Formats: sequence, structure tokens, C-alpha cells
Amino acid sequence: MSPMKLKKIHGWRVTVPRAQEIQKDLSCRIITRNELGPVRLVAGVDISGELGDGKSRGAVVIFSYPQMELLEVKTAERKTTFKYKPGFLSFREIPVITSAWEKVVLEPDLVLVDGQGLAHPRRFGLASHLGLLLDIPTIGCAKSRLTGKFSPPEKSAGSFTFLTDNDEIVGAALRTRDGGSPLFISIGYKIDLKSSIRWVLQCCRGYRLPEPTRLAHKAASGLIKDFEPTRQQND
Repeated sequence: MSPMKLKKIHGWRVTVPRAQEIQKDLSCRIITRNELGPVRLVAGVDISGELGDGKSRGAVVIFSYPQMELLEVKTAERKTTFKYKPGFLSFREIPVITSAWEKVVLEPDLVLVDGQGLAHPRRFGLASHLGLLLDIPTIGCAKSRLTGKFSPPEKSAGSFTFLTDNDEIVGAALRTRDGGSPLFISIGYKIDLKSSIRWVLQCCRGYRLPEPTRLAHKAASGLIKDFEPTRQQND
């Protein structure tokens, strides 16, 4: 396999008003039905905070499923050109994620994203934006809430309540371990909410975060070095 490419739908050096227009225009292209087929490989993506000189590090990690063995790690550093603004993180983060993604050899069937999907004021968060560019099912798996209201779920792992915004269900507050703070799960692309919740739980291994985003965070922080899949894995 050759390194993966992302679609080029628009440029990234845009103003905030133009970014908002792009989100509104592209949100209607998000597929919210489950089109996920058999899953053999699951990816996680994340980026670091600024490293200095305006740079950030993006990371993509690939796991086997159901074994959850880490097979590939790719990172890249790039200057961020879009200033931090809540609701517009994809314009800040996707360029550096793209730089890492284009090095990836294995082709994942599902991507877990440390960010929002439909749980976004314009229903087009980082997970949805990335899913559309990749044309791969994605799930938003955020540590904090951006929009909407919810009631605290029960304390046991697997419990959840719906996250609603203007009476629309946009995601779920999900306990991934007993007594832990909930994660905010939302549809990214080509998957439904019920399946998103199930897949996040199946990718958890005793931590609050599912393994793909947990290790993507470590890789983006420089704690896990890049490595290639073996020939057998690649075949």
C-alpha cells in the first residue's frame, strides 16, 4: 500500500467568516447512517499543543481489531496558521493531521478523533470534517462539551445520556469506566450514534479514553516514536 491521501475540498488559510461558511456548506454532506463494514484496523488521531515557533505535532496511530495491538505510528510537525477559536478547531488541526496522515501505510476502517463531530454549533466539528476528507467512518470522542445539554449518566461504565442542542440529539455523554468523568461521543461521518457509542466502549482498555485516542495523544506529545508496520501487517 502507498501512503494515504486526503481529499482537497477547500483551502486552509481562511478567515473566520469564511471558515464558518465552509462548515455550513459542508455540513449537509455528512452521512449519519451506519456505513461501517468489517473492522480490522482502527485509527486514532490527535495533535499536541504548540511546540514553539508556532508549530504543533499531529499524530495518527493504527491498531488491529479486536486484538488492539498497536501496528503503526506516524507523526508530523507543522506551523499552525489559524488562531485558536472554539468551534473552528478543524481549521487549526487538520493541516497538521494531514501531514501525519499522508505518511500512513495501513488503511484503517474506522477513525476515532479527539474532538467533536455533530456535537458542534454548525454540526461540523473536527471528526465530521476529517471524516468527509478521508471518506472513512469517524467518531467524535471529546473530553469536554462544546454545545448542548445533558443529564449526568449513571456511574457505571457503559451508561450514557443523550446530549441535546435545541431539542436535537447531537451526541451522548458516555461513562467509559466506573465513576469516571463522561466522554462526549458524537457522529463524525458514515456511522450512527448507537454504533459510535458501542465502538468507543469496545476500544477502551480500562482508561477513560479509548486506546486509539489515548495513544494518539501520547504520540503527539512525543512519548511514542514513529514506526512502520511489518511487511506481514502491511500485506
